This record gives sequence, structure tokens and C-alpha cells, in this order.
Amino acid sequence: MKKRSIESILRKKFSAWAESITDESLRKQVWKDSIITGGSIASMLLNEEVADYDIYFATESTALAVAEYYVGKFNPIDTGGVTAERSNGRVVLCGPGLGADASTRMDRDDIEDTGAQEAVDDSKNDGTYRVVFLSPNAITLSDKIQIIIRFTGNADQIHENYDFVHCTNYWTSEDEKLTLRPAALEALLAKELRYVGSKYPLCSIIRTRKFIRRGWQINAGQYLKMALQLNELDLFDIETLQDQLVGVDSAHFISLIDSIKEGNPEKINAQYICALIDRIF
Repeated sequence: MKKRSIESILRKKFSAWAESITDESLRKQVWKDSIITGGSIASMLLNEEVADYDIYFATESTALAVAEYYVGKFNPIDTGGVTAERSNGRVVLCGPGLGADASTRMDRDDIEDTGAQEAVDDSKNDGTYRVVFLSPNAITLSDKIQIIIRFTGNADQIHENYDFVHCTNYWTSEDEKLTLRPAALEALLAKELRYVGSKYPLCSIIRTRKFIRRGWQINAGQYLKMALQLNELDLFDIETLQDQLVGVDSAHFISLIDSIKEGNPEKINAQYICALIDRIF
């Protein structure tokens, strides 16, 4: 698909979502501060169907305002108690509506693994971009919108948390401009996963599964790079493990983290965690 066509699609999609926001002040904020990046642009460049559109924000204040807006819409129809909070310079969602209880509202990874398309079947929505799933790091809406609240900043700052270079093209709402990076285009043409380093190597290793299923290739050297970065981390530390799974918002992993937290800290070792994994998965 040509650049101009992608720009037009992104502009229309973003505009439709923004217009669904009833708070006029917030609507102006998102028009100024939003960035679409990730797999949607890669899919369009390859003439493939878009799974969802990942929206990030340039400022933490906008991310928090958007999170609070959708939490307000979510709580009245759910068990409630979900809140949007600032934590260590980031915006996160907290509360009993997340964690194990969220297993009934599947995210995109769960849908791929189980085929449960009805969880986000666009033919069943009312066109109002309603909340489908909440995780600590993101808000999934109907109509293929995924709002990422965990990371904020300009495109370069957001991409510091990205692992594979082909996902680093981006569109900015303020100027409605699509930026295509040469390295990303080269990787897309070859359908080759090229690891550029990430703060979350465990997440990156897990993410390779879905790309391989779609016909992408990855050489052994890329796995070695991920393994070297992973070796620097202590995955027996529950906070580190939870942080490393930040991009894998699977209900199974949420359940795993909850089970480890409920267990005896003195028993947390490889054998213990592997037993939990076998039971949960």
C-alpha cells in the first residue's frame, strides 16, 4: 500500500476514534499528542489486514487523562474498582477489575492463541469504541483500537521500548504525517525480524512466535542478542518478571504473576515457577 493511502486510512481511523470521545477538552488533547505506531503500519505496507491500531501519547498527562476517561466508562458496567494512577513516572491501571478477573475479557494475544474472536468481534459492536479489555498497561477498545498508556514521549522515546525494527514507522496526529524509516522498510521487504535491543527481552522472545506463524524469518544471532540481554536480569524477582511481561498482556501471564505473589517467597525457584506454568498453561 502506498504512503499516501496509509496516511489517509490512519487519519480517518484516528478521527473516528477521537470523535467518539465526548469530553471536548480531552478530544483536543488527543489530537495534539497522539502517535500511531507498531504493527498496523507494517501490515498496511505489506497489504495485510490490520489487527489493531496502537495509539500512544506524547505526554504523560494525556495518557493519564485518556486512562481516567475510559476507566470511568468501564467501572459502571463491571465489578468496579479499577483506577488509573501514576507509578514510577508511568501511567498504570490498578484494581480488582484486572488480574485474574480479567481472564474473561481476552486481549489480542489470547485471541490468537484460542481463536475466541467473539471477544472483540467488530460486527457485534455499536460503533462507539467501547471498552473490551483492560490490562495494567493498555486499554483495548472495539473497532480495532488499542490505547497504550504504559509508555509516553515522542516517537524515538516510544521506540526505545520496541524490539524489532520493522514496527518503528509512525504517524503523528498533530501534523497528520506518516514517517517511514529505511531500516524498517528493509526488514519489511525481507519479512525478517531484526532485533534492535529492548528493555524487555523476555517479551521479545515470546513475541517471535506470532511472527513466525505469519511466515517471518529470524536468524539465530537475533535470538542470541535477546538471550544476552535476558541474562542480565533476575527473573526470580517478581517485580522484574512482571515488568518483563509488560508487552504480553495475556490473561495466562497475569494469572502466573498473581500465583507467584500469593506463594511463599522462599520457594520461588525455577522448579516452582515451571510447575505453575504447566498448571496455568
